[in-house]
Amino acid sequence: MIKNSFLKIFLAIVSVILISSCSNEKKLVYFQKTKGFTDTLDLAKVYIPKIQPGDILSIYVNSLNPEASSFFNPYSVSASSGGTSSASSGSAVLSQSAAPGYLVNSSGVIQLPLIGNLKISGLSTTQASDTIKVLVSKYLKEPTVNVRFLNYRISVLGEVAKPSIYTIPNEMITLPEALSLAGDLTVFARRDSITIVRDMNGKKVFGNVDLRGRDVFNSPYYYLHANDVIYVKTGKAKAQSIDRTYQVIPIVVSLLTLILYIVRR
Repeated sequence: MIKNSFLKIFLAIVSVILISSCSNEKKLVYFQKTKGFTDTLDLAKVYIPKIQPGDILSIYVNSLNPEASSFFNPYSVSASSGGTSSASSGSAVLSQSAAPGYLVNSSGVIQLPLIGNLKISGLSTTQASDTIKVLVSKYLKEPTVNVRFLNYRISVLGEVAKPSIYTIPNEMITLPEALSLAGDLTVFARRDSITIVRDMNGKKVFGNVDLRGRDVFNSPYYYLHANDVIYVKTGKAKAQSIDRTYQVIPIVVSLLTLILYIVRR
């Protein structure tokens, strides 16, 4: 009789655990298909970053005469690097000890050898490359110019595996990619409200994205901007899990006591 009662209690506990796990699974799944969304979605408009005061740029000039070109590359580590920033294999994170570059001053100006002051803020890196190419053509034959950001950073905070500041070498990163860099969300993270803090026209703008739905792909926060801060909130499940641990311990102790009592009889 006692054994049958114990078996019923055990089965009831297992059933509660299984039902709870099924109900929580939907909260953890990304990009769920919702009514009105098909299997093909239009992406958000690609974000092209513009050079702003405070940016640090790598500017590498090359031509048919490498020796003459080197005069325009005072910050280049080596000609073989092609002027591009390097990252460790399989990683989009640059070392913080990257070679120094051209700092865009508060007026949006950099100073280049021979050319002097050049206003560059408001331009994309492609536009800046074209502008500098025209100017150095007075001194070099068939020059090529490569302009890159050295301090294109995003910050990931909160319930992720590896919260940190990440430097992005290719000037383009999406929200899912940034979260992947940070080791993905923990099981306690809220997937329905990821907060992105963005600098826009001298103000802080706060946006929220729900990763459980597919509309994240056409959100204005899908493509991240330089200096964006991603904050992943902690869900109620974490606090509940801590409380549940203290609640379960007495139950487990009671069950073990009951099992020992039955075995010894």
